[in-house]
Amino acid sequence: MKLYYDFHIHTGLSPCGSEDMSPNNIVNMSLIKGLDAIAITDHNGIDNVAVCCEVGRKAGLIVIPGIELQTIEDIHSVALFKTVEDLKAFYCAIEDQRLKIKNKPEKFGEQCIFDEMDEVIKTEPMYLITPFTIPLKRMIQLVRTYQGLLFPAHINRNSFSIIKSLGFIDDELDIQNIEWYGKRPIDAEEYEKRMKKSYRELINSDAHELVQISEKENFIEVDEMSIEGIFRTLNTMI
Repeated sequence: MKLYYDFHIHTGLSPCGSEDMSPNNIVNMSLIKGLDAIAITDHNGIDNVAVCCEVGRKAGLIVIPGIELQTIEDIHSVALFKTVEDLKAFYCAIEDQRLKIKNKPEKFGEQCIFDEMDEVIKTEPMYLITPFTIPLKRMIQLVRTYQGLLFPAHINRNSFSIIKSLGFIDDELDIQNIEWYGKRPIDAEEYEKRMKKSYRELINSDAHELVQISEKENFIEVDEMSIEGIFRTLNTMI
């Protein structure tokens, strides 16, 4: 069956995320747009994941716990997990391996943490778009340890992408999926020359504002409308 998705959505916790990107706003906009499943993937932080998952559960939307990671190579990748508990355990294992500097709200905006009523209960004081001291290959292994999966983010962008940083995608990486930002680019074949094998192509919004959340356009085939069903599909090589 077809499952319409957007697996790369930021909340107001991300420094570049609008404060309108609160749990209820995100879930309701995703439902209005006709999506079956989304993933919450803030930059290097997870404080809004649990509340978004709970709001989604009550509204009948599948919300996958996730995070957008910045590795030592300055590559952004999306990691998805089956449960909030798995995500928290993973984050606890790597949290102290990230460069920590104070956020500058006047420059990057507040990094907001919400409750279930979309009230800001606190802000994250440390700037979240800084790298971990972990290389991509090791990060993939760590994500797998906690039953998660990882895919390189927005590979068609000129910054923070695996193609821009390394020039190619190593076929020894334990990944089955790649992400196009927004839509499949016209020059996709040029990117494919940097790949030695085929990957499932996910098209996500990388939404930082409500209007950017994907329309009901991109889908994957699943055997069950659940996180387990999604993982079975994404963990299968094409």
